Amino acid sequence: MTIAEVSKKYDITADTLRYYERIGLIPAVPRKPNGIRDYDQASCQWVELMKCMRKAGVQIEALIEYVELFRRGDETIDARKTILMEQRKRLVRKMQDMQETLERLDYKIEMYERGKMSAEYQMD
Repeated sequence: MTIAEVSKKYDITADTLRYYERIGLIPAVPRKPNGIRDYDQASCQWVELMKCMRKAGVQIEALIEYVELFRRGDETIDARKTILMEQRKRLVRKMQDMQETLERLDYKIEMYERGKMSAEYQMD
């Protein structure tokens, strides 16, 4: 697939795809003899994984480290798993924080709907 096709398929700009490859977030993409990127299935799987991880807020540095470890082979499986587990913990904490915020917003909205948003409730 061309970079334009991958960009459209995964809703990521071509510039972002080039950036991800340049910083090591996705392994080097195979190229045609004329130098044009030719995304194969493995490349697309990396793009999909990184899009998912970035969307969830996983740190770029952690993902770069993960890719570097992946390139070193199976002897890094435990280290890669550790990275993923740490990022999972961060994501769970973030989701908990977001849930608390959502509950607070729901409470405030309910107070408005009940007409109880006098000065005494505004800071609750």
